[in-house]
Amino acid sequence: MKTLPLSLVFLSLALGLRAAAPHPAVVRAELINRGASYPECHASTIVETAPGQLVAAWFGGTKERNPDVCIYVARFESGHWTPGVMVADGVQPEDSPRLPTWNPVLFAPKDAPLQLFYKVGPTPRDWWGMLITSGDGGRVWGSPRRLPEGILGPIKNKPVSMPDGSWLSPVSTEGNKSPTGDKDGDGWLVHFERTRDAGATWEKIGPVKKGPGFDAIQPSILFYSDGRLQALCRTKQGVVAQTWSKDGGQTWSPLTAIDLPNPNSGTDAVTLADGRQLLVYNHSAHRADEAKGDRCPLDVAVSSDGLVWRRAVTLESEPCKSGYAYPAVIQASDGLVHITYTVNREVIKHVVLDPAKL
Repeated sequence: MKTLPLSLVFLSLALGLRAAAPHPAVVRAELINRGASYPECHASTIVETAPGQLVAAWFGGTKERNPDVCIYVARFESGHWTPGVMVADGVQPEDSPRLPTWNPVLFAPKDAPLQLFYKVGPTPRDWWGMLITSGDGGRVWGSPRRLPEGILGPIKNKPVSMPDGSWLSPVSTEGNKSPTGDKDGDGWLVHFERTRDAGATWEKIGPVKKGPGFDAIQPSILFYSDGRLQALCRTKQGVVAQTWSKDGGQTWSPLTAIDLPNPNSGTDAVTLADGRQLLVYNHSAHRADEAKGDRCPLDVAVSSDGLVWRRAVTLESEPCKSGYAYPAVIQASDGLVHITYTVNREVIKHVVLDPAKL
């Protein structure tokens, strides 16, 4: 099937892009945070809190890594997005310098408050995990608390609820210091964190072995009818990496590649109600002189087995300076798929797809 780029007229005008017809699967597309007071935003996340009610979050500020970067939240109710509201910052106690916040991740478990995980710290090597919760679907948030020592929380993509009631978080580290003091340590590593008591205590699982030398981060977790789990990851090696578990996420296979490219950019994935797997990613290769590539185009691929993937929709294809990045994806209770992502580090876009048309 030929895929078509998705661009709304208002977004095309705002960013100087060419308008094009949407793919038949596209139900809705809009910007969440138009007219924000800060110049840059990134790393969105989305969750459904009740049928037809969505919550999205992202970080925004002068520029990534700046101390003024905070976490913002918006709610989708009665057919529209509310303005973004700042819910967390990196202000430190006493005389310690203010620090940036990073990578919010929303999670709506059953029989527990809405969870918003995020990071605080000067860099991804040095950050730590934070959590705020909401008992009313994201309107009012409690005080922030730091996660237990050694527990980071989900790094970019959503945790999942397991059949036994535990929560399993996809986690990674970026060049943490090794025991010998090497600042790069073991490079990028993927691991998982599980709680069996709704976040009161956590256990760390992993790290996952690198296989043929993959530097991977930011996994997302998929389910299969035979009980297996698959996690898909961003890498420095030009491909999306995978790891598999046959025991409910307690052990994981060494990393290998799937048949899709990755330009060293974040992805996200979800298991659909019909059993198919859906991945949102940048279908592009590395540039000639560095281990990274353009974050354009932005595509949706589907698979029945996690091994063979088919490009189904091109969401964005017109180049812009900072590209289309860090997608988040969920399937709502009505079956529609919701995707959020950064456009040129300036706005967060929300796209709704009908998976029956993929």
